[in-house]
Amino acid sequence: MILDIDKNAQALIFDMDGTLADSMPIHFRAWEITAAEYGFKYTKDLFYGLAGMPTYKIVPIVNKKLNLNLDPEEFAHRKEETFLNLLTEIKPIEPVAEIVYKYHGKLPMSVGTGGKKDIAIMTLKLMNFYKYFDIIVSADDVKNHKPAPETFLKCAELMKADPKKCQVFEDGDMGLKAAVAAGMIATDIRPFLI
Repeated sequence: MILDIDKNAQALIFDMDGTLADSMPIHFRAWEITAAEYGFKYTKDLFYGLAGMPTYKIVPIVNKKLNLNLDPEEFAHRKEETFLNLLTEIKPIEPVAEIVYKYHGKLPMSVGTGGKKDIAIMTLKLMNFYKYFDIIVSADDVKNHKPAPETFLKCAELMKADPKKCQVFEDGDMGLKAAVAAGMIATDIRPFLI
């Protein structure tokens, strides 16, 4: 089974973490390290269940589930510092990278991420992918994050593309829900990962 675009796709939108970048293990390590600093254990179930949302929006859910009282902004800042220290290990996810190489210059492409813009840009640069994307919509650019469709709809708007003709490549349930809510062609890349 080979990952490719849908025959109706006229524009491509890529999630960043876990889709373009093999960064989910690094994010999880950053969560584990930061959680340990704050005296609690962050499980893989929690991590993958909430993937795609910005950290500061995940913290109130964690507070409720684990009966904690973490400051969302403070915790998010510390987790991002930890992530940045680990970021040099980042690599692209090959089946998705092949789509980027194949369709660069042929179809409009953008990144729609729940992460912060500066970290998204740094990640793209470390993977040598920055040159492929003129449009990056991050958590900093929208009010309603995944699973809301705003991130992907803004990508479509900036690409001047019909949302129904946009194909979204995603690895997270929240992002796939956002793509469906946006009326886009939602592609779960997880079955294509080795």
